[in-house]
Amino acid sequence: MGMCTLEKRGKLFVLTLTGDDEHRLNPARIDAIRSALNQILSDPTSRSGSVLITTAHGKFFSNGLDLAWAGSSPDKLLLMSSKLRALVADLISFPMPTIAAVTGHAAAAGFVLALSHDYIVMRKDRGFLYMSEMDIGVKIPACFMAVMSCKICDAAVLREVVLKAEKLTAEQAVERKIVGAAYESAEETLKGAVELGEKLAKRGWDGEVYSENRKELYREVLEKLGAGETTDYHNKFAIAASKL
Repeated sequence: MGMCTLEKRGKLFVLTLTGDDEHRLNPARIDAIRSALNQILSDPTSRSGSVLITTAHGKFFSNGLDLAWAGSSPDKLLLMSSKLRALVADLISFPMPTIAAVTGHAAAAGFVLALSHDYIVMRKDRGFLYMSEMDIGVKIPACFMAVMSCKICDAAVLREVVLKAEKLTAEQAVERKIVGAAYESAEETLKGAVELGEKLAKRGWDGEVYSENRKELYREVLEKLGAGETTDYHNKFAIAASKL
């Protein structure tokens, strides 16, 4: 089984991170996700009234960057970071509404991956949203911070997520307006995402117009994604990661 699958359900495209691992975001997995996105774009029917749903098998939606793969190598961290920034930019530029159906833990870069979608739905019985950087002793990249600042509008909630490293359940995330709806199980969560997707698809929006408006809405994020991080940052991150 590959790292992800893509299924077309009418006007909905369902991208699933497969397997029972932590769905760590290493270059191979990021490339697989981006390849699936490109496969959607190659479908001539995708440019009007379509919706992307991203979900995952198992206990984790995604537990963040694959620090074990990178080890203490700043070059590997740089490669992984560059690919992740490209994936987030792909999602912000994607010519259709996007929904993250979070059916397990979403931590650090995995949380940012979820936030890079237009809507998030989440299961109640398992999983936290968690920015772990304070607890593991690393600086949050500027592009991550830009995504969170644009998607989490309440300053007190943003402080809680970033500076307290709170682990938020689905119901807590709904209360804080990070998540749109919470469901009883993984199956119900995906069902809720499909129902939302079908409602959005019925609007029949032009995908290119949707993309341009979203890019304008999140222009600051796209600027940060293009800037990247310094070599010094990746050196410090590699040192911190090697101690985990």
